[in-house]
Amino acid sequence: MFDTTIYHSVLIWLAQGTLAWSWWEIVLFALAVTHITIASVTIFLHRHQAHRALDLHPLPAHFFRFWLWLTTGMVTKEWAAIHRKHHAKCETPDDPHSPQIRGIETVFWRGAELYRIESRNAETLEKYGRGTPDDWIERNLYSRFQWQGVALMLIIDLALFGALGLTVWAVQMLWIPITAAGIINGIGHYWGYRNYDCADAATNIVPWGILIGGEELHNNHHTFATSAKLSSKWYEFDIGWLYIRCLEMVGLAKVKKLAPALKKTAAVRPADFDTLHAVITNRYEVMARYAKTLHDAYLKELDSLREFTHHFYGAKDWLLKDEAKLQEAERAKLATLMAHSKSLRVYVEMRRELAALWERSNISREQLLQQLQDWCARAEQSGIKALEEFSLRLRRYA
Repeated sequence: MFDTTIYHSVLIWLAQGTLAWSWWEIVLFALAVTHITIASVTIFLHRHQAHRALDLHPLPAHFFRFWLWLTTGMVTKEWAAIHRKHHAKCETPDDPHSPQIRGIETVFWRGAELYRIESRNAETLEKYGRGTPDDWIERNLYSRFQWQGVALMLIIDLALFGALGLTVWAVQMLWIPITAAGIINGIGHYWGYRNYDCADAATNIVPWGILIGGEELHNNHHTFATSAKLSSKWYEFDIGWLYIRCLEMVGLAKVKKLAPALKKTAAVRPADFDTLHAVITNRYEVMARYAKTLHDAYLKELDSLREFTHHFYGAKDWLLKDEAKLQEAERAKLATLMAHSKSLRVYVEMRRELAALWERSNISREQLLQQLQDWCARAEQSGIKALEEFSLRLRRYA
């Protein structure tokens, strides 16, 4: 006779799984495991493998590799190669996933597909994938049996939570395509704020990098690509950096590279070679400070030309941009504004000359220093208070 007790037990197990957790416990589990996946991507794939910003002990390094095999099926060499190519060809037709070129809708919704297409490009893997793991387990398991890892994760989720395990697994599988491929690669080059006017369109989505492991601070990363720390302002938080510091404190990681720190002396001093080195090394910070210091002066001057500048909608935004990023029509408007305002002309021309300091690779350090000293002297004699304040601050850099 058929034992209905066993039958009912099997049905209960299929419905609830081994753990028989409540719905909120399962939600917490899903959040925890997806966060581990994000940490694995940002610490291992991104900062360790793609940019060599830190060294990892074999124990956490192999854990991250194993976890990514279970939860994403991504191959380390493919991911690192595609990301390195993204930096090398950023915002060009060769960029694997630029929303500036392919459109925000394409990158946001089809980011994972773009990744798969580029992963089949042998030239990309050969040129940009060097130095990634090539040991026995990589060749014979992780790279060879990609889908089997995520299939094993499905079995584990079903065993733990029964039918709801399928939902947990689906969340795990969608987490990286949505957050990394869609949000970071898409929105992170389309919308947000910028601390630095770096060469591409990268933005910081929010100042608190928690949900996506610190990758939300994408403008900071593209400005200082080899830094292990992605936050740069006092109000920004990079949880990935917190995890790296914890690993470092117990001897499981070693930070190799950080963004240059801009230091200031207590008193203003004549510009010297230390000042020159600080200005060139921290050029993005210097130009961001220039824009911030002169921001109110720009607006005040534009306001005084209100009857004239109403024809130039958006001038307060593009006046502070790197001129290389302006459209041809904006450059023409800028020239017109400079012709009608001596102050605006001084602001823009002084910014051009300051930026030229790190663009001139064909002159000596002595000549560069002389140009910096001349620049400071003219700024302080310009009669423009904001420009004088900026120059005095500049002469404190060390």
